[in-house]
Amino acid sequence: MDLLERRRVMGQRSMLSHIVLLKGCSVPVHSHASEQFSVVLSGRVCYSIADEPGAPLRRVVLGAGEVIHLPGDVPHGADADEDTVLIDVFSPPSATTGIDPKR
Repeated sequence: MDLLERRRVMGQRSMLSHIVLLKGCSVPVHSHASEQFSVVLSGRVCYSIADEPGAPLRRVVLGAGEVIHLPGDVPHGADADEDTVLIDVFSPPSATTGIDPKR
């Protein structure tokens, strides 16, 4: 994706992703089976989240030092209000996370 850089470290039961979202990056709403924790290291990001599949989206803004938990299969997306660095933790690990190109 444009304006997004990602590096992954995969283990047996979890996966870490170091993510850089450049200002203006928009991650479309998607879902995946893995639960996800996002830790904002720097910057500011606005998540759009459904509390459960089919529910309306709500917006949550996070800044440096804040964490959000996204249960598996819950639709979510993100918009970078400024250059943002995140650590995402996924469990279980997956070769794709919902934003990867379809093969």
